Parts: sequence; C-alpha cells; structure tokens
Amino acid sequence: MATGEGGSAEPAAAGRRPGFGLVADLWAGLAAMLVALPSAIAFGVTIFVAASPSLAGAGALAGIVGAAALGITAPLVGRNTGFITAPCAPAAAVMAGFALQLSAGGRMTTDQIVGLLALTALVSAVLQFIYGAVRLGRVIKYIPFQVVSGYLSGVAVIIAVAQIPKLLGVPKGTHFWEGLISPQLWRLPDVVVGVVTMAAMFLAPKLTKKVPGAIIGLGSGIAAYFLLGLVRPGLLQLANNPHVIGPITATGSFLDAVTSRLGSIGQIDAASIALVLGPAVTLSALLSIDTLKTGVVLDALTRSRHNSNRELIAQGTANAVSFLAGGIPGAGTMGASLVNVTSGSRTMWSSVIEGVLALGTFLVLSPLVAWVPTGALAGILLVVAFRMFDFRMFKLLMTPGTRLDFVVIATVIIVAEGVGLIQASLVGVCLAIVLFIRDQINGSVIQRKRDLRQTRSKRRRSQEEILLLSQHGDQAVLVELQGNLFFGTTDQLFTELDHDLTHRRFILLDFRRVQSMDYTAGHLFHQMHERLHDNGGELLFCGMPSSLPSRQDIQHYLGQLGLVGDSEGIQIFDTRDSAIEWMEKQILEQAGWVPQESRPPLELGEISLFQGIEPGLLKALGDSVRERSYKKGERLFAAGDSGDEMFLVRKGRISILLPLEAGKRHHLATFARGDFFGEMAFLDRERRSADAEAATDCELFVISRDAFEVVIEQHPELAAHFFGRLSLVMGQRLRVTGGDLRALEER
Repeated sequence: MATGEGGSAEPAAAGRRPGFGLVADLWAGLAAMLVALPSAIAFGVTIFVAASPSLAGAGALAGIVGAAALGITAPLVGRNTGFITAPCAPAAAVMAGFALQLSAGGRMTTDQIVGLLALTALVSAVLQFIYGAVRLGRVIKYIPFQVVSGYLSGVAVIIAVAQIPKLLGVPKGTHFWEGLISPQLWRLPDVVVGVVTMAAMFLAPKLTKKVPGAIIGLGSGIAAYFLLGLVRPGLLQLANNPHVIGPITATGSFLDAVTSRLGSIGQIDAASIALVLGPAVTLSALLSIDTLKTGVVLDALTRSRHNSNRELIAQGTANAVSFLAGGIPGAGTMGASLVNVTSGSRTMWSSVIEGVLALGTFLVLSPLVAWVPTGALAGILLVVAFRMFDFRMFKLLMTPGTRLDFVVIATVIIVAEGVGLIQASLVGVCLAIVLFIRDQINGSVIQRKRDLRQTRSKRRRSQEEILLLSQHGDQAVLVELQGNLFFGTTDQLFTELDHDLTHRRFILLDFRRVQSMDYTAGHLFHQMHERLHDNGGELLFCGMPSSLPSRQDIQHYLGQLGLVGDSEGIQIFDTRDSAIEWMEKQILEQAGWVPQESRPPLELGEISLFQGIEPGLLKALGDSVRERSYKKGERLFAAGDSGDEMFLVRKGRISILLPLEAGKRHHLATFARGDFFGEMAFLDRERRSADAEAATDCELFVISRDAFEVVIEQHPELAAHFFGRLSLVMGQRLRVTGGDLRALEER
C-alpha cells in the first residue's frame, strides 16, 4: 500500500544514487523537498479552506512553514537517517474534519477556529512526546495491519470526498452527490487543470524517475491553467480569482509569530482542552502510526534499525515547533522519505537540508505560489488518496479465511467516513482485540502431547523398567502448552484434554512457552485437578516462566489463586525431566517394581557392560578396578577436569549436569544401578564436558584407561568384548538423543 504524498513509494535500494558526503545529502534533500512541498501546500490549503474559503493563501503559507519547521527540527532531535517529516494526509483529514465541525452553524469566528486548530496540533505534539518518553513506540507498531490499513484507507476516502468538489469547482455548500451528478455546476478550468495534474502524476514514473511525480503533475497543472488563460483572460488576474490560491501574506516577523503563539497558550482554558482533546488524541495516534510505519520500511531499505521511541519524541518536538512557527502538523512521510534514501541520503543532514530548502523556496518563490491553481492541488491530493487506499483489501473478500480481515478494514473505513476518525480509532482498537482473540482461538494452545510410551525422563532405565513403562506409560501424559491461556482459549483446552482427564492418572502441563494466563484458566486448572484427584490421579505443572518483562509470573499468580502451595494443591516441578521421572516412579511402583536404591550393590559381572565375560577374564579385569563411595550431593568431577576414568554404578544414582551462564546447570542425564558414564574421557582422554554429582548415596566401580590398557595387553580378547559392548550401548544412547532432538524440532 503506497501512502507517500505525491511520490512513488518504490523501495528500490538498488536505485540509490552514488554520492559522497554533503553533496549526496544535498541532492537527496532537494529531491525530497520537491516531493514534500507541493503536498504540504495542498494539505495546508485543505485545512484552512475548511475553516473559511478566504484562507487559501494562509493555508498555503501554513503548509510551507510546517514543511520547513518539521523538516529541520525532527532530524536534529531524532537523529534517525532517512526520515523526512512533513505535513501529511492523516493530519489534513483530521484537522480539516475538525475545522468543518467547528465552522458548522456559524457559532465561531474564523480566528477562533484557527486558534482551536493550532491548539489541537499542540496537544497532539505533547501526546506524541509523551508516547516516546514512556516508550510506547513499540506498542504502536504492533497495532494490527488490518486496523492501520482501515485507518489510512478511511483517511484516503475522507480526502477524496473533500477534494472531488474542489476538482469539479462546485459552489461551497453543495451536497457531495448533487455536485457529482450536476455537470452544470462544474467549473471547466478547475476540472481541466485537475485532470491534467492527475494524468501527469500517473504517467510521470513511466517517463522519468529523476523528477518526482508531484513536481511533474504540479508543473503540468500550472501549464494547463495558463494555456486556458489564453482563451479566458480572466484567469490571468490574481485579485479575487477563485481558481488559484491567491496572495500569500505574512504579517509581522517570525519572532512576532512565535510570540503570538506563546501568548495564545496562556489563554487556553479547560473548555478549549476538552473540545480539542478527542481530535488531538486521534491526530497523535495517526501521525505516530504513519511515522513508525515509514520507519519499518526505511529499516528494510537502509539495513538499519531506527529508534522508535526517540523518533516519537522528535516528532512531538517538531510538531510543537511547527505550532510556534505557525505551521501545520505532520509525520515521517513515506513518499518523501523513500525519495530521500533512494536519491543518495547518507546522514540525517539530508533531512535537515530538505527543511532548509523548503524555507528557501518560500522566501524566494512565494509570489509564484499565489498562482498555483486549486484544481492542481485537488488533483495532487486525489492521487495521494488513491495511493493511500488499500485496494488489496478486496482480494481478502475472495478467500474465506481472510474475509474477517476484510470486514475489519471495511468497518474502520465506514466508521471513519460515516462517523469520524475518533470513533474509527476506538472501533479499530476493539477490532484489534477481536483479531487477537480470533488468532488465539484458531491456533491450539497445545503445542504437543505425548504419553510416557513416547517420551521418557533422562534417567537411564533398566530393561525391566523400560518394559514396564512401555506397558503402562499410557497412564501419564505430557502436555506442552503455548501462547496465552485466557477466556478465549480455555474451553478449547478443556475439550482437547477431556479424554485424557477420563483415561489418564497423571497429566503434566509444561508452561515453558506460555506467555500469560487469566482467572478463567485458573478455574479450569482447579476443575482438572479435582477431576483427576477423584479418580486417584494428579495434575502436575512444570516449566513455570519466571517474572520477565514480557511474561507474567504465572507461579506467583497460581499461588494467589490458591491452586498451589499447600498439601492438597497442584504439584509444581522445577524441570520437566524431574516431573516425568516422578510420574515414571509412580507407574513403576504400581506395577510392582522395587526401587533400585533398596537393592544390594551389583558385582562386576552383573553390570551389563561385562556380562558374558569368562570368569578368568573377569578376574583379571577386576584386579584393575577400584571401588568408591559417594554421599548424596558430593561431586565426582566437574566440567574441565582432566581424567581418563570410567565409572560403573553399583548402587544409587548419579546426575550429569551441564554448566550454564550465571551459575545455572542443565540436567543432561541420570545414571542408575547397572549404568556407566565417563566413557568419553575414557576413550579420548580429553577434559570432562559436564559435572557429575551424586543424586543419592552411591557405590561405584572405577576403571582408568591406563589400568585397562595393562589388562588388554595381556588379554586382547577382553578388548574386543569390551569395546563391542561399549559401542552398542553408546549407539543406543545416540538413538535416544536423536529422538529427543526430533521431538524438539517437531512443529
């Protein structure tokens, strides 16, 4: 969707002109000024003519001053390369609509209306500054595109409805549809000039890309006007000529203008603030969205990243300066910004140069600006409106899955045109909530669900235990949750787990990917807990997100709801692995399994690695093996330690832990009775890659590589048996690891 004012919005980085330093910035600033200034004049005229037809010249002046003030101030504060800040279409739509509202009924004088418009711009500037100061830049950028599209398309419709009567030259006060179907009311010079201007703007990109389309269109419109003047001499008279802007006059100096505006601030009362607050909020939101949307496009083009909060502060400051200088408000505009970058902009000074050139153009060429035809300005704005309108929205209507998106865009447009932009902004926020709920409901909050036949803990199990878990593993299920658990998704979650609540003993909910939850979700978990508990089962939680800037402290919230923290509450495990191991233990014990910790220590020949070895070879090996005992919590070795020993577990359990940053450790595996570990250092004699720590009191066999080398020199057949069994077990472990990795990558 092109939203640039009077310029082609083609982000072709390849078309960027070569240049060096100030020269490149000078050319880029000049090109951007040629795009921004004609639109700024048109926007200024649109706003002021809505207050009174006699203010066309004052509107043109306000547009030029706004282009200069905004162009110079915003880059100096924002320091973001590429942005061209200038009067824009959303500002024209909101301000012109407010001016028409104030002028209705004739209760206010022209000076009062202009004063309230200026106050609206000032309050909007202050709000933008606040948005940046409280770091709302990222929040505004996350408004759904459907809502933004509806806003901008609504603005486009408002501009078109306001400019078509000016293009046709119908008398002020004529109803839109009456003027549209009454050719006898049209003024031929305005129609001809407007049509020529629009045609030239549409054809300009096909003829040349060196001269902005707005300049070609404006020049063509002015040429057409003076050609018509050869036939109608009255068109060549400036005084009381309704077809041109007319004389641009500025009373007093720039200092007088600033002093006058500062004085007007002191006269602001509560009634004035109340009157302008709604339009100001709408204006600030639209200008911020327009600016940040431009920033996203520029980031892709320049391969950089702008500071959105600082840019909002810069925009607020620039609009405040424009208010003081007597200009109209604006935003970071797409068309002029893209022309600036693709024309060779290297630094933010090209943006400053654009503002300086706009001011210089006014000082040098202001007498010629008086001859700009109003039909040409109407033509420029109609092209801007055409480019702003998102025609792609009609494609959404053709596909069932995107029709709701079309409805959202169309609703915002209809409300903007039929009621107002203020109301459209409120409707847009409500629809954004609807879109969020729709997306959450359409996607399941369950990322993956597996029972204990499909997933296991990292504890190494014996063949007996593996067989029992394969037979009874369907009694427990791991459910990995994702997204947001709230009233829009909890019913779906309950429905998907209804069968499990009836047929499982244990349900483990993994919260690692959960962003937030509400009271409705808490009530659901209470129901699930009670239902499982009545059937002799339990609901378990693990992977609770900690208190992060973007995530709720869910464990604390569950405690506040009374769901955890007492003997009858839901159990919470720090890690998923510890929860799975706990469920495995419950299932095995119910199946008659005797915990290994209660069994006597294994002898060397009972360990699977050495089963089947001849007694003589086993005795020779036993002479090189040492016995060791460790207390619970005692460390066997640490990552980085040297050593070539392999450990064989006679009794107890050993945890293998991988050290992480900030003193944390990741649980890699648990080895129990009959297992072995430390084989990597035993084979390659490199340093240890993880920590080994006794999870219970343990008794181990320890064999070093040097001692083993002495044995196999005398008994080579032992080496073949040992390394064959070792490679088989390591291959089995790699298969398990491959399964774990595959589970992580499942989508």
